[in-house]
Amino acid sequence: QVQLVESGGGLVQAGGSLRLSCAASGSIFSINTMAYYRQVPGKQRELVAGITSGGSTNYADSVKGRFTISRDNAKNTVYLQMNSLKPEDTAVYYCKAVAVPTTGRGLYNYWGQGTQVTVSS
Repeated sequence: QVQLVESGGGLVQAGGSLRLSCAASGSIFSINTMAYYRQVPGKQRELVAGITSGGSTNYADSVKGRFTISRDNAKNTVYLQMNSLKPEDTAVYYCKAVAVPTTGRGLYNYWGQGTQVTVSS
């Protein structure tokens, strides 16, 4: 089993900052891409930012220049630094790891439990 544990959400005023963390543990052989998604009620989950094991990153247009994704491969942990937060960034944020488990072959998607980010105006 592979588990993702998220932390760092909360309530912040517009213009403020938050840092999310997501640590993967369990029967992991290797992790390919790690990413953060977000979802608001009534809408589809959307990609916020992703990072490969080699450090290549991609971002949603709405967060470019404000959010930074990074990872520590030795700790199987991904971070999302969120600056200049806006009320429209309010959502539940989920991390995802695309990983090869030690108990199987191929790549599987694993999700964190989600963490609420609320930005007040």
